[in-house]
Amino acid sequence: MIRKIDTNSDEFLNEFELTKQFTDEVISKHSLVYNPDEEVNKSIQMGLTRNQMIYGKKFCPCFMVIGQTPSEQETTENRLCPCTPALTNEIPSKGSCHCGIFCTKEKALEISKDNSLHDAVATHSRGLTKEECEKLLTKNEVNSVELESLLEARNLNFVEFNLVDTREWMEWVSTRIKGTDYLIPTTSFYDALERIIDKKNTPVVVYCLSGSRSAYCQRIMKDLGFKSVANLDYGISSYGGERESGDI
Repeated sequence: MIRKIDTNSDEFLNEFELTKQFTDEVISKHSLVYNPDEEVNKSIQMGLTRNQMIYGKKFCPCFMVIGQTPSEQETTENRLCPCTPALTNEIPSKGSCHCGIFCTKEKALEISKDNSLHDAVATHSRGLTKEECEKLLTKNEVNSVELESLLEARNLNFVEFNLVDTREWMEWVSTRIKGTDYLIPTTSFYDALERIIDKKNTPVVVYCLSGSRSAYCQRIMKDLGFKSVANLDYGISSYGGERESGDI
């Protein structure tokens, strides 16, 4: 079941401020810096806040929470922020945690340079053929320009695929890519995936904010037998096409 939380409620806003204090403390304690992309940081802080309100703990919002009861959740390998894999492996080896909020100074500088490069890409080609669309959907990753073209081609009935948002409901209702077919939140992924489990032969494009959550979900979908799953690299934060908002 998709849990809907009012992000404008006093309860959420108060908890959100406590979460920001919590992430500030993690940064200070471990001599890290925030991701230079504020949208990434806010998204993860909102996810941590959501999990605190639902589960009573700051489970990592980039991974599904396993277990129906607190005792089951306690005995599984659910990640609690700041999680051990991030501190002992991901940050030392890659420069940032899986979610991307906590970075080394060197990684933050690298991300800033990459973001500047992507912002500089202002034009894109259109008018893909049916064969080009089908080939794109077999790739492991597609970029913003390619997804825009695929959505245009789908509107012309050149190609069929499902566009899946793996963020949380509060992110989806705020802004999403126009043409998104399904919301399948990472934290309740297996349950929500039932909505398209009978569509394994239809190509899928998944996205989140930055590409990390959706890459995680992409691997699971492939393991479950989905024929073709492409991930939007750099997520909706890089997407230059039309967006929409609101619940449906």
